[in-house]
Amino acid sequence: MIGVTASGAQTLPQTSTPDATATAVPATTPKLPAIENSVVKVFSTIRNPDPFRPWTKQSPQEVSGSGVVIEGKRILTNAHVVLYAGQVQVQANQSGDKILATVEAIAPGIDLAVLKLDDESFFGTHDPVPRASVLPEIKDPVLAYGFPTGGTSLSITKGIVSRIEFTPYNFPVSGLRIQIDAAINPGNSGGPAVVGDKMIGLAFSVLGGTQNIGYIIPNEEIELFLADIADGHYDGKPAMFDEVQRMQSPSLHAFLKLDKAVEGVVVRAPYVDSPSYPLKKLDVITQIGATPIDDEGMVKIANNLRVRFDYLVQKTAEDGTVALTVIRDGKTRVVQLPVSPDRRMLIPDLKGAYPSYFILGPIVFSTVTVQMLSSINQASVMGLAFVGNPGITRRGDAPAFEGEQLVVIAAPLFPHKLSQGYPVPIGWAVKSINGTMIKNLRHLVEVLRDAQSDFVTVEFYGRDIETFAFPRKETLAATDDILANNDIRAQGSADVLAIWNARPTK
Repeated sequence: MIGVTASGAQTLPQTSTPDATATAVPATTPKLPAIENSVVKVFSTIRNPDPFRPWTKQSPQEVSGSGVVIEGKRILTNAHVVLYAGQVQVQANQSGDKILATVEAIAPGIDLAVLKLDDESFFGTHDPVPRASVLPEIKDPVLAYGFPTGGTSLSITKGIVSRIEFTPYNFPVSGLRIQIDAAINPGNSGGPAVVGDKMIGLAFSVLGGTQNIGYIIPNEEIELFLADIADGHYDGKPAMFDEVQRMQSPSLHAFLKLDKAVEGVVVRAPYVDSPSYPLKKLDVITQIGATPIDDEGMVKIANNLRVRFDYLVQKTAEDGTVALTVIRDGKTRVVQLPVSPDRRMLIPDLKGAYPSYFILGPIVFSTVTVQMLSSINQASVMGLAFVGNPGITRRGDAPAFEGEQLVVIAAPLFPHKLSQGYPVPIGWAVKSINGTMIKNLRHLVEVLRDAQSDFVTVEFYGRDIETFAFPRKETLAATDDILANNDIRAQGSADVLAIWNARPTK
């Protein structure tokens, strides 16, 4: 299973061919015995959601990755190694035993997870790996530890730190990322990268189509994650979602009536379109906190290290706001910008959950998610875009109103006389039921529950898309038989069945 992050890097929980050019250090090297003893192999049995059969899950898939012992009798690994795992096991280096584990906390956005072991006696002989408190320097020698495909024993590869940047992880989350040239391959995910005798971060991905370009989640991101989950709940990293552009053009300076010495970024579109929102279109942000922003939108955080200015949001935010210095109408002012881990998206990521659904007669209703769209082949995407399907045309939009969802037909119509004559409607977005505009899946179930008309009519968004009409009483009566014939245990997910079952008895 190879996933792709927002930056184009590939996450690597399992199969791939190790790079023959990698500089391998023998796993028996005596230099760092404590670290070798504290790197583990993680085995997961994963059942991913099936967007087109939302009443079930995809077939089980066996994947493996790596992990490292940290304080608190815990194992740190990548989220993508254990996301949707029904069973997780951990095996120490040079051990034949596997220990059952549970996922204590997980953050798919920044790709981190913490495991607890059923048998904590393991930690009596496997110590936490010490973590560096500062970022490594460019050109620092680095060792990458893990259990990549191609063998069963611990692998150690050698390289250097080649780049540090603040970049997208899994949308909409961004974070610091360390690039190394030590070979990391499928199975390395979750293994530590070490400079000197301390861990600098956790391997998590490679740049597809290249050789020896691997990526590390640095300790700074790990510390933020561990501090966040200390209360037993993961909230996420604060971020700003306003659209800004660089200010390198002399023409843009002239248009904004700015002195040539003024540097910063221009607000192209505020995240919230409201008079009370502190940022306005064409504001020039010159500082975040006390740190100046240059015309490329970068800030200097160390010797010879510049990163995107929004990196400082996670460093300077207090009580859900961050201080920005802006120039507006020629005047300089300081504003307090609200920041949040959550970006409102019409088409959300499931983030480890399973899709909601509801079945009426031969129709399966669900909602559009990132997982659904990523599972549609390119030809189908082009076809849906051509007819104006909002699942494609509104992919990056925020909800137009509180609670808005796009409800779609998730599967082919089940075989039944009621479905005779209708086309395959997979991905069609529901516009209305019996003339009532549908707000979300819960609203759709309410409308169907309360319907009294002879027919249920389903109208869809898009050009040249047919309208469906089903006899209501016959459709209701056929539903149980259709569920039984297709081995479906429940007419809907628990969240919508609660609404459906609240209908008045008549």
